[in-house]
Amino acid sequence: MSQRAQQNYIPALTGVRAMAAYLVFISHFAYIFDGSVPYILQRFLGEFHIGVSIFFVLSGFLITFRYYNNFEGLTKSWFLQYLKNRVARIYPMYFLLTVGAFIYYFITKDETITKGYEHPVALLLMNITFVRGFFYQFWDTGIAQGWSLTVEECFYFSAPVIFLVARRYGKFYVQPLIITLIGILLYLIFSHINWYGFFGNFTFVMLFTFLGRCFEFFVGMQLARYVLKKGFKRTNKVNYTYGGFILIFVCVLVMALQPVPKGWLAGVESRVGIVVNNYFLCIAVALFFYGILTETTIFKKFLALPFIELLGKSSYIFYLIHLGWIYTLLHSGFDHLNDYTFELFDKWGVSWYSPFEFDTLNLLYTFILLNILSVTLFKLIEEPLNHYIRKSDFLIRYKAASEKSIV
Repeated sequence: MSQRAQQNYIPALTGVRAMAAYLVFISHFAYIFDGSVPYILQRFLGEFHIGVSIFFVLSGFLITFRYYNNFEGLTKSWFLQYLKNRVARIYPMYFLLTVGAFIYYFITKDETITKGYEHPVALLLMNITFVRGFFYQFWDTGIAQGWSLTVEECFYFSAPVIFLVARRYGKFYVQPLIITLIGILLYLIFSHINWYGFFGNFTFVMLFTFLGRCFEFFVGMQLARYVLKKGFKRTNKVNYTYGGFILIFVCVLVMALQPVPKGWLAGVESRVGIVVNNYFLCIAVALFFYGILTETTIFKKFLALPFIELLGKSSYIFYLIHLGWIYTLLHSGFDHLNDYTFELFDKWGVSWYSPFEFDTLNLLYTFILLNILSVTLFKLIEEPLNHYIRKSDFLIRYKAASEKSIV
């Protein structure tokens, strides 16, 4: 690896991806602690969806850090190479796991995949093309948490235009305002049109679409622009790593204290929660990232450990499989093991505890197995496919890259 590539590679940012995925995991299963921990603590854990915000700010930072200084205009060759890299990184595993989810549906008829929609083939097409994320009725079908990939893909397609406007016309800060206003305008139009909830719900637009979440990406982009200009060295002694980290969880606490709106699951979906999540949390995340980039802390060293780095590299798969059909299969497996264990105990005439009768223990087993599966799929499928597509002539003829990403 070249000296410049080594300087640009920061393993701790890859470790951050694992942290973000695990926070989302905790948020989805906070209900397991119902009654066993104080209610406010359960609410606090339920707001750990902040991992998604961390992903969004990180995406804005990485895309800008990698491409902004080398952006010379929206040429066909530049855009095709950019698109090729994005497809190689995101699409193969999402496609395979989404197809797997619908195969699981056709075998089991489990309507958690289709949410009762009577045209599963059409829904499959909407999922593999990401357009399901524009419809309130369909956003959580297929791989439910995959809604965030529609947001990511919208950002990926928007980023070159954002670069163009920022570099040619000097208009960077006004862009998130315009994009958000477009989202609100679409809501005002389509809230009166019953078309499967297409931009028809305000909370949905603000929390589950790029038009509502764009500010988080722009914060990450601005951090990258600042670092590209100023570098990784600084003179002040402010501890951004731990300060930003504390502020992140202050935002979590504020959201946990909000009343949960009817029909929703967390405080983030309240009006105050939307503002805190979309406009304050991302700033705290950016401060945390700035600390990771410019400081040497124990936390950074931990995130940069080779094992944590590996978990970060496989965290995309973990995120896709931690909830949904693969989790359901694992959960069913533990139920069968529990039944079998008690059958054995009955035969032996003993009254012992089963290692599979406690939900919290089963969740721990699931967490470990999901990580093992994620690393395995990353090594055997995701990483090889990523390299294969990048080195292929898909979209544009392959040219050897000279620089490695910082994550």
